[in-house]
Amino acid sequence: MIRRRHVIYVEGYDPQGAEGYYNLFQRSFRRFLKNWPLQSRIGELVIDSDDFAHWDVEASGPNWQVSTRYDFLRQEQMIRANMAESMWRQAPRALCWMFNYLFTGTLFRVFRASLQYGLALVHFQMLLLYWLALSALGGWLVGWLAMLFLGMSAWLAIPLGIVAALGCFMLLRPLADRLFVVQINSHWPYLLEYARGEPSCFDRAIEAGARRLVEIARANDTDEIVVVGHSGGGVTAPAVVARALELDPDLGRRGLPITLLTPGSLMPGIGLHRGAVKIHAVIKRIATEPSIRWIDAQARKDALNFYDFDPVGGLGIDAGPQRCNPLVWEVRFRDMLAPEFYGKMRWNLFRMHYQFIMANDMRAPYEYIMLVCGPLPVEQWAKGGMALVAAFDADVRYTPAAI
Repeated sequence: MIRRRHVIYVEGYDPQGAEGYYNLFQRSFRRFLKNWPLQSRIGELVIDSDDFAHWDVEASGPNWQVSTRYDFLRQEQMIRANMAESMWRQAPRALCWMFNYLFTGTLFRVFRASLQYGLALVHFQMLLLYWLALSALGGWLVGWLAMLFLGMSAWLAIPLGIVAALGCFMLLRPLADRLFVVQINSHWPYLLEYARGEPSCFDRAIEAGARRLVEIARANDTDEIVVVGHSGGGVTAPAVVARALELDPDLGRRGLPITLLTPGSLMPGIGLHRGAVKIHAVIKRIATEPSIRWIDAQARKDALNFYDFDPVGGLGIDAGPQRCNPLVWEVRFRDMLAPEFYGKMRWNLFRMHYQFIMANDMRAPYEYIMLVCGPLPVEQWAKGGMALVAAFDADVRYTPAAI
């Protein structure tokens, strides 16, 4: 049984950062305690550096106790800076990414791999196009009305229309932010840079995460290391592990279990690009490393991940007979959430997507808080199913014989 666990959480492209995720963790933990009434204490958020923050969690049942160090790999400064760039830079960059996906056939490969993900991706692309089109339409309308009712010449109406179009674009920005248009369309062009092996804004975080992982493994003072990469973190977390293996080839051979958990990963969305040589190299490295356990959690109801998809062969990567990863863990949100809540939230793309790192309404094998704070290794939860849930009594006493 696990007594000490060290988690490295690799966030997706989310500007809320360490403070936001700490608050999310606290809220989820309170909800978690309704189903798993254990004794617990969550420490304060500590900002360690520009690269890391952390908090500690103590959790215990009648016959077990676990101390978890939860390291948060910070990227919010970079993400906020990217999203704060002028739309004069962001919009053309996003349009180039859209046309790249279309003309390289990547978009069609995404649709073949996951219809729901392809539709979600096109949805956010179209929102940007609608934003631009509505702004242009507003500018044209103002110019036309100025000529029609004010008798303004075209030489004056055209500049007025351009100013009006810019004004419409700015007025629509809050709506675009609320619909995640800027966030999504800011993310993908940078992902494409990284996928091709070009210098990218993710390089610093990957290097910092890898060095931290090596440091933890060499300290050898914990029972399990779990590297979690949710959403866009499903791209960078494997890169952290692969880079750590470059720094220390014996990383996972020190007798300390290291698990890479990628719940709700959007990695195939970029890995299906023919030019994604960097991602393909990373995935092949992890897929053939027996000392690392990679578990990829997928849910049909999460439109922002790839369900029933092989994260290696599905990308066209031939890992050969040495392949030992990942273990694909198919998760059913319907079995985790109260029927009324599930019915209300099932069409909320981001709420379903974040369920992977939030607490459930009912006990289930996939319970994020139990994975990172409970007494059993993550791999055991992925393989044990409901029999493992039944091994915990109402008071959270663990009885192995119940399995």
